[in-house]
Amino acid sequence: MTITEVTGKETKKAFLDVARIIYKDDTVWVCPLDNDIEAVFDPAKNNFHQNGKCTRWILRDNNGKLIGRVAAFINNKKAFNYEQPTGGMGFFECINDREAAFLLFDTAKNWLKENGMQAMDGPINFGENDNFWGLLVEGFTHPSYGMNYNHPYYQAFFEEYGFKTQYAQITNHLDILKPFPERFYKIAKWVTQKPGYEFKHLKAHQIEQFAADFMEIYNDAWRDFENFVPITHATILESFKKMKPLMDENLILFAYVKGEPVSFLVNLPDANLMLKPLKGKLDLVGKLKFLYYKWKGVSRMRAIVMGTKQKYQNHGIESGLFITLGEYVLPRNQYKELELSWVGDFNEKMIALHASMGATFGKKHLTMRCIF
Repeated sequence: MTITEVTGKETKKAFLDVARIIYKDDTVWVCPLDNDIEAVFDPAKNNFHQNGKCTRWILRDNNGKLIGRVAAFINNKKAFNYEQPTGGMGFFECINDREAAFLLFDTAKNWLKENGMQAMDGPINFGENDNFWGLLVEGFTHPSYGMNYNHPYYQAFFEEYGFKTQYAQITNHLDILKPFPERFYKIAKWVTQKPGYEFKHLKAHQIEQFAADFMEIYNDAWRDFENFVPITHATILESFKKMKPLMDENLILFAYVKGEPVSFLVNLPDANLMLKPLKGKLDLVGKLKFLYYKWKGVSRMRAIVMGTKQKYQNHGIESGLFITLGEYVLPRNQYKELELSWVGDFNEKMIALHASMGATFGKKHLTMRCIF
């Protein structure tokens, strides 16, 4: 086997093609857009490069056939928050061959060791954890846009190499057409009618202000989680920019109490229902196809992230956001399902909220760590 670092146009194309080869007979898999993956490795499009670095490799067999790929990265803002300096590995794809998989892991590990790391998390993204994150171990069904999908045999590779689970990320599904439980509905209606409480959808022409509100809420909501790193205004704007082609402003909601931003809920139409026929290519023909499928509409949404300032948690505000979402969605008679992703198994409050809404289990991804 021959492993090659990605450095130019030919190897970049090969890196993208590996997944198309690995999943060519898998009818469930949806090819991520080439542009989305390349943006991760482009310093002009991913501001994580300002505080870190990354590289990637492809693996060929003795006949020159592509059989695997992997990437490794270091986020200096997070790497040294742990007992061992910890880097990341991701975008792992491999044929069902233990030797090939271990060679890819070794390559990422050795690069990270050379750069001062003593452990690696994986499979993760060189960016926020709403995309390309986690090892799928349960729920091998249609993946939503941005959610990792992999073959079931990957789990054994990770475990046998020495990766240990740090936490599980749970994805639940909600039937939009099924009424909310009565108690949930009563709390939500009571909250939305309280004086001084206001629920707004995002307005693209005010994106700077909504990004600032998002940052204020997010950094308060997650500040006590272990190894938390505050999100920046630039990162949020970058994320909103990436969402823009898919965005329905009415699916992104903010809650305010006497003008103070206190909670948000970010949903997107499940673009994978539109993107599957494109096979990762969004050239001119791809864009025309995308617009056609977008015009036809999709029946599923994905809740990407939700957060509430700590002093306003357990006030029913999240319930109010979902009810407000329903007031827009239900009359349209387009969306049938909402995927609630992903919730860490340590986030008991959000897991309880999903249960109170009547959501059912959908998928489980693992974030794992290998200590060198």
